[in-house]
Amino acid sequence: MPTKLNPEIIEAAIDGFEEQKKRLNAQIAELRQMLSPAADGSAPSRQKRRRLSAAARARIAAAQRKRWAESRTGSGAASPNKPAAKKRRLSAAGRRAIAEATKRRWAAFRKERSK
Repeated sequence: MPTKLNPEIIEAAIDGFEEQKKRLNAQIAELRQMLSPAADGSAPSRQKRRRLSAAARARIAAAQRKRWAESRTGSGAASPNKPAAKKRRLSAAGRRAIAEATKRRWAAFRKERSK
């Protein structure tokens, strides 16, 4: 059973939505004020970034270069927790067997496709 909307109901709905809009606008304004510092200083202000002196930046850079150099020299040896894996080689007979099997599979595929 559909509800008939008369002008009074529509006016009441508009009034209700406008009240919601006012509350939302007030909340939005309050949040925006939290983002920007107030003129009276009551809002929390952001801290300024600390500036490093050139000497401090040079010390940090030197320490980082030293760490990288140590990691590069240490990477040549196997790590103590994991032994170095042997490099595996494929024999000529194994390679030949794989090639022949591949040729057989392709021949079967082409034969099946041509049917």
